[in-house]
Amino acid sequence: MARNLDPKCRQCRREGEKLFLKGEKCFTDKCSIDRRSYAPGQHGQKSGQRLSGYGQQLREKQKIRRLYGVLERQFRRVFGEASRRKGQTGENLLQLLEGRLDSVAYRMGFGASRAESRQIVRHNGVLVNGKRVNIPSYNLRPGDTVQLTDATRAHLRSKAALEAAESRGFPAWIEMDVKAGKGIFKAYPARDELPASVKEGLVVELYSR
Repeated sequence: MARNLDPKCRQCRREGEKLFLKGEKCFTDKCSIDRRSYAPGQHGQKSGQRLSGYGQQLREKQKIRRLYGVLERQFRRVFGEASRRKGQTGENLLQLLEGRLDSVAYRMGFGASRAESRQIVRHNGVLVNGKRVNIPSYNLRPGDTVQLTDATRAHLRSKAALEAAESRGFPAWIEMDVKAGKGIFKAYPARDELPASVKEGLVVELYSR
């Protein structure tokens, strides 16, 4: 199975912002963005470099891919589905990425990061509407119930992740019962409920070239 093995902190530094790929470390003063807010590599500290229009579009696509942990082929497939749906393609793209099982599991606090949540899904630790689903890219529908299995909920890491997520608060499109390790995916998020730093319009422009 193909995976992105690049160091996670290096990915955040390359994009110039926190992508929250390392779980709780991203909320501490050990975060690499707080310590070294320039791009990695020998020439990372050079300033005054301006990207072309194409460069900006490509950089934004890479950022969104890294944020949601999807590979190029997967991303193209999701974009194709977004372009076939009614409405704005960019907003549809983000909604489809947020509707993935691994992403919803992360939003519900099942794992400290999307990578950890993806691993929990792959290891048969998540039930969807009472049935075991181990496909991270599984597309949820509004109203679906997602919960941890009893064995997974008993793990200390899962308990810590749930407590941390509860302390920060859950997004409006998630209804969560922390004690039961169970939540409802109420709806796809509206655009204003997602980070403003994501410029999905640049990705639409890139694939429309």
